Amino acid sequence: MKKLFALLLALVMVLSMTACGGGRTEPAPAANTPAEKPAEANSSTEAPAAAGGFEADATIGVSLPWLGTQNWKEAEEMFKTELEAAGFKPIIQAADNKVPTQQQQIESMIQNGAKVIVVGPIDGTQLGAVLEEAKAAGVYVIGYDRLLENTTGVDGVVQFGSVKTGELQAQALLDGLKAMKGEGPWNIELFGGGPADPNAPNFFKGAMSVLQPLIDDGTLTVVSGQTDFTQCATMDWDNAKAQARMDSLLSGFYSDKEIHGVLSPNDGIARAIITSCEQAGQKIPAISGLDAENESVEWVWSGRQYSTIAKPTDALVAQTIEIIKSLQAGNGMPATDVQVNNGKIDVLVYELPPVVVTKDNAKEVFANDPGRLELLK
Repeated sequence: MKKLFALLLALVMVLSMTACGGGRTEPAPAANTPAEKPAEANSSTEAPAAAGGFEADATIGVSLPWLGTQNWKEAEEMFKTELEAAGFKPIIQAADNKVPTQQQQIESMIQNGAKVIVVGPIDGTQLGAVLEEAKAAGVYVIGYDRLLENTTGVDGVVQFGSVKTGELQAQALLDGLKAMKGEGPWNIELFGGGPADPNAPNFFKGAMSVLQPLIDDGTLTVVSGQTDFTQCATMDWDNAKAQARMDSLLSGFYSDKEIHGVLSPNDGIARAIITSCEQAGQKIPAISGLDAENESVEWVWSGRQYSTIAKPTDALVAQTIEIIKSLQAGNGMPATDVQVNNGKIDVLVYELPPVVVTKDNAKEVFANDPGRLELLK
């Protein structure tokens, strides 16, 4: 009887297992499909890739447009130092303002296993394909200092407010005109930055929102009549091109007039404009700037350049690395209240506040910057 009972029990178990197996008509999902993920992994508004983070010693790519100005040189040095200090392996390259070179460098970073690529674009509209390739490979893409346009391959952008920067430049120009040239009306000229840089038209837009009403009421006269960004832009942010344009404006429109002020989009162009005015026998105009480059800080302190705007590179790099740490930890992109449409998607923007620097406040602005503070003597 015991043997018969055991035989019957074994037969029941076999029949039971066969019934369970035959009842499934669809294949089970692969282990890495979304259906396999626990519900809580999909409850976040962050991208699915954020859930797992990545290795603490991961490779991080940094693609810079060039090293031709002080702020980009500082960025190269600070990214290397700070990424290594955070335990990452940095790949940092600059493209000498050549878009194909930057595209190739980003592709190389993807192939070398970068988990995040930080991109300061030469031309924010020309990197769409390679950035989308990065996203398809699971790489996070963070724009640095400039918007990445017309692409879905971007997770966020770290920059100083570009329209706000232009507003501050214009107001500094007006303050400089009053301080250096007395009461108006005033003769001025307008310069913009490189048209491939998405920040440049925004600087100009912000500045013109302040200046245009005063142009309309006659307080300001743009003697050349050149007031459109396309007329005022400086290709490639090239100082020599800016100086050549200023030479032409002075010889063509100011042979019998004084130029009182100039809107300049950055410090290198400001110095080129000042040099042009001095060579033409003009008094130094009130002039704005940007980047707080060492030479211009000295010029502001000595009175040759009325103002610059500080966009501390260390703050921009630090903000970027905080985002990278959040991604590495699996916490996704940090929250921000600012989004900008790049032509394809709304992009998270992490804005830092720029600061106007004049001789009156330079020591206060650079109180925690020993290198620049040393210049104020």
